Amino acid sequence: MQNFVGVGVFRGRVIGPAQHMPAALAEPQPGEQLQPSTTPEAAAAALKSAAAAVKSDLLERAVRAEGAGREVLEATAAMAADPMLIKAAVKLINAGTSPERAIWEAGESVALTLVKLGGYMAERSRDVLDIRSRIVAALRGVPVPEIPDSPEPFILIAEDLAPADTATLDPKKVIALVTSGGGPQSHTAIIARSLGLPAVVAAVGVQIVAEGELVYVDGSAGTVSTEPGAPEHAAVAQWQEKASWLEVFDGSGQLADGTLLPLLANVGGAKDAQEAAAANAQGVGLLRTEFCFLGNSAEPSHEEQVAAYRGVFDAFAGKKVVVRTLDAGADKPLPFLTDSTEPNPALGVRGYRTELTTPGVLARQLAAIADAGKAAQADVWVMAPMVSTAAEAADFAALCVAAGLRTPGVMVEVPSAALTSRHILDQVEFVSLGTNDLTQYAMAADRQLGPLAALNDPWQPAVLALVQATVAGAMSQARHSPSLGLDSAPVKAVGVCGEAAADPALAVVLVGLGVSSLSMTPRALPAVAAVLRTVTLAQAQALAHRAVAAASAAEARELVRADLPALAELGL
Repeated sequence: MQNFVGVGVFRGRVIGPAQHMPAALAEPQPGEQLQPSTTPEAAAAALKSAAAAVKSDLLERAVRAEGAGREVLEATAAMAADPMLIKAAVKLINAGTSPERAIWEAGESVALTLVKLGGYMAERSRDVLDIRSRIVAALRGVPVPEIPDSPEPFILIAEDLAPADTATLDPKKVIALVTSGGGPQSHTAIIARSLGLPAVVAAVGVQIVAEGELVYVDGSAGTVSTEPGAPEHAAVAQWQEKASWLEVFDGSGQLADGTLLPLLANVGGAKDAQEAAAANAQGVGLLRTEFCFLGNSAEPSHEEQVAAYRGVFDAFAGKKVVVRTLDAGADKPLPFLTDSTEPNPALGVRGYRTELTTPGVLARQLAAIADAGKAAQADVWVMAPMVSTAAEAADFAALCVAAGLRTPGVMVEVPSAALTSRHILDQVEFVSLGTNDLTQYAMAADRQLGPLAALNDPWQPAVLALVQATVAGAMSQARHSPSLGLDSAPVKAVGVCGEAAADPALAVVLVGLGVSSLSMTPRALPAVAAVLRTVTLAQAQALAHRAVAAASAAEARELVRADLPALAELGL
């Protein structure tokens, strides 16, 4: 038996045959030149036609995909038409290089530039390399290497997956996902969670597993083993017996002492919202509005945006829907809004900051959200991403007021916002912690890199301390409310909408730190609800105190899990 240890990103225990991701498309020969009968103009036209075909194919797949998968496909499709990539390839073609070799070299150059920038842009480099392979395949008239098609369910093993491949995973065929690279907050991990697929990332060495060999995967423990024996088969049987307990959420998030804790859903469009409502989510804690913009070369019209938002609001009539305004930039570039030549886009003009360089887009989006809200029965809240200061929060709140939106808030994704939450909450009505970015920025660790997976962990005590500081700021703001006077204002809402909320054990810690709601992929609702119902608020607070005081993420996790017997009872 061989054992591999990685990072578990979604629960579940399965045994199945291993299938490896096929080898990548063969590289065009270095120095490959244009055919004598082909002019540079014809070759450039063929390249642009192939890129357009790739974009069209990805957008068609996006229509069939769901949730996070659809967003990833739309973002990848936009990259297929990226002017910087195509322009660089055409320049090489004009110098005599074949279109296949030209796009290969141009893609390599762009990807290396993104890797040097780090952060989100390093993550986008995988998109570029995937796109160049798809364009080369289109030029050659051959299929792109894709996820294997097998008559029986299998466990997919890969170094990592291109976002477009991850987004098209069929959980009826792929029963578990194991990668030797990637991290717990990568697109691969996020989509695995949204599909409810047992998954382990950063399992170094796992690619030596033989094709077809039986493998045991424990997505909760983050372990992979070959030659599973009686104990592993028993563990799978035990999981299958208990898994049915974690399939349904009754729509009421609460602790053992009756303390209410709303459990909300993260969604990316009307279809997601309908599925979240069917899963009994108590509202929407994060509506990603990028679905309206990605893949478009121009800003969507007012009418298009109103219709898109209305579809989500109608699914949650009478309930809270928190809308995140456009989070463009970094890994989600838009040709009409962001600058692809920024030297460090991860720390550049993204999210709310696009208002600095392209004023008007945000105001028009807020107007569309307001009009959609007027025609619906949902309780619409609006928050801006990538806000760092109280002054920015005040400016955003003023834009919301001008649009007729009465509940403005901001995302807490950078440490400065966490540390100054008291002053930020003087300006807005709520904050929501985006733990994915907060972890990445606090730990200075690219969430895509497997070697940094241990750093990019929301259990890091430093990250938990920032959550604690955000809640403390909210409590201080209530005590010193400039408008209502000392001791007269209620504590404003502090929610969590990052992937951390989907971890049942970490959810207990977040509640103990004082957050007032948790928002997650709908598939995580039953497990989180089940564990929360086994602890009182006092117990959650005690566990949170121990986690923040721990010396490491591993110690924090172990201390908390040891005092939550429900995790073992439920196979979590």
